Amino acid sequence: MASTGTTLFLTLHIAPEKLDEFFELFRPLVEKVVAEPECRSFHVYKDPENPGTITIVEHWNATVEWLMNVQIKKEYYKENFEKTEPMFVKPREVRILQPLGPPYDVTKDGNSYGYKQGVVTWS
Repeated sequence: MASTGTTLFLTLHIAPEKLDEFFELFRPLVEKVVAEPECRSFHVYKDPENPGTITIVEHWNATVEWLMNVQIKKEYYKENFEKTEPMFVKPREVRILQPLGPPYDVTKDGNSYGYKQGVVTWS
């Protein structure tokens, strides 16, 4: 089975009372990441049983090496982490996986979770 890029799973544990402030600072980072040509998709999930726990899923058309040696070193991450890490109640958890690709990687039209024509929309 051929790999079709790299997927990053990042779980953050934010102090619940800091979530609004976190998302104000996080939104500009999301916009910069999504604008990267290698970024195929970007999704944020909340844990309904643990306020303050969010998981970010990023799909990249790139290797793990590129992700770690090029993408993660961009200045906008450092700027964001300096402002948001004090809001963490425990360290971030990172997993990097490689998708199996077709037939096990399926996206149905219309399931954009707020993304329309490559533009991030916020409700």
